[in-house]
Amino acid sequence: QVQLVESGGGLVQAGDSLSLSCAASGGSISSYTMGWFRQAPGKEREFVAVISRDSGGEDCADSVKGRFTISRANSRNTVYLLMNGLKPDDTAVYYCAASPVWGSGLSSPSRYRYWGQGTQVTVSS
Repeated sequence: QVQLVESGGGLVQAGDSLSLSCAASGGSISSYTMGWFRQAPGKEREFVAVISRDSGGEDCADSVKGRFTISRANSRNTVYLLMNGLKPDDTAVYYCAASPVWGSGLSSPSRYRYWGQGTQVTVSS
């Protein structure tokens, strides 16, 4: 059983940057595709970005392309999400998740086996 703990959220102004971390325990993330999702109040959980086990493949939502970067350090059992040019629409609880597969459909939460508890990101205008 892999436990995931996100950190790095906070309150920032539009245009600022934040770096989120997701630390894993109970297992090695090197066995998993890792993703970031977010959920704003009253909305469904939304795909943000995904990265393959060896960092050879990645993808992100159109809404964050060019602003957010996902990366991972398997030696540290940690996944990162660097967020630049933050907008008020980016306000949400951000979750990291681990999937045993790589391929199509990884924008769907149903493809992920383990989830963190989330970290709040609030962007003021």
